[in-house]
Amino acid sequence: MKSIDCEFAIIGGGVAGLSMGIALSSIAKDFLIFEQAEVLRGIGAGFGLAANAMRAFDYLGLRQEAEQIGFYTETYNILDDRGRVLIAPDTERLGTQYNQKNLTVHRADLHRFLQSKIQDDQLLLGKRVQRYEQQKDSISLFFQDGSTYHCRYLIVADGVKSPIRQQLIPASKPRYAGYTCWRATIDNTGIGLQHGSETWGTKGRFGMTPLVHNRVYWYACINAKAQDDTFKNYTPDNLLRHFGDYHAPIPEIIRQTAQEDLIWNDIIDIKPLSQFAYGPILLIGDAAHATTPNMGQGACQALEDVAVLTDELKKSQSAELAFIHFERRRLARTRYITDTSWQIGKIAQWSNPILVPIRNAMMRAMPAKWSEASLNKLLKQDFLTINSSL
Repeated sequence: MKSIDCEFAIIGGGVAGLSMGIALSSIAKDFLIFEQAEVLRGIGAGFGLAANAMRAFDYLGLRQEAEQIGFYTETYNILDDRGRVLIAPDTERLGTQYNQKNLTVHRADLHRFLQSKIQDDQLLLGKRVQRYEQQKDSISLFFQDGSTYHCRYLIVADGVKSPIRQQLIPASKPRYAGYTCWRATIDNTGIGLQHGSETWGTKGRFGMTPLVHNRVYWYACINAKAQDDTFKNYTPDNLLRHFGDYHAPIPEIIRQTAQEDLIWNDIIDIKPLSQFAYGPILLIGDAAHATTPNMGQGACQALEDVAVLTDELKKSQSAELAFIHFERRRLARTRYITDTSWQIGKIAQWSNPILVPIRNAMMRAMPAKWSEASLNKLLKQDFLTINSSL
């Protein structure tokens, strides 16, 4: 039998991996986190932490500190390209209803916060995993730098392009959603943005939200073929020409963005899986159920995963049994989010000049409760009470 380097190996040092390490530490489990990046920074982008994410942080004992790095999202309206309201979900009421705040946080801020809870010798950087081999009582992990580590249980949290998931499920490859995206975080001083919103128009979508420390996070999505060479080389000037006739302050936000602050990538997810647990190996986070960002649930579902798995590890006689119960509790919920988010993205990215005004008119006429239906369905179910026998 090979000597064991750790009981649990976590592949990936993102939100899911770091949170999982914190959770394992809280229940006195031995673990190591392996992250491919040489330095853990977190890309210059923001994302939402909805009430369910804060519920997970609450369970993990991290909510109060997490609230300090987030911007309270009082409203997040959907607008047309003239700035007229299409949908005005009452995020404040929803937060009150589910007794949690809705926040927007910068990814780098969240990474720094989570990393501060991990001991230095538990996080190994510059470790790009290539493959694994499973033995009777252990798993061997082989890394690009030539090193090998051995563990009893493997938690795979290395994102939508996970090489371990590809080894486990060769057919499960990232799928392109049909639109590409630019993101940036800039100073808010000359803009004065106070509320978040997302604009839907025939030329694409543009979202913006304030962050703590007087910053603005924005993103823009345009329909395109995958890995389009023209869009790959777009600059803020190109984006300004494209979105220049959208309502204020969109043009000014783009003008205030430096080329070096611009991040570009195609929007991808993975088709919902039918299995997360493979004996002593478990997929979590984007490695298990990567979703398009249209419901703002990527990081939220990763945090739910961590809370549910921790709950099962506390109750189950073995980690493998905990993995099975986790799978039963998470499959249907994550499938709903992935499928719903995919459909929302398709509707939001309509570009037909005849259909878009019809869509917008229908959205304006829609009762508020209808527009909040998908979010309400998500939040009204307490993910920590979903029974593994279902």
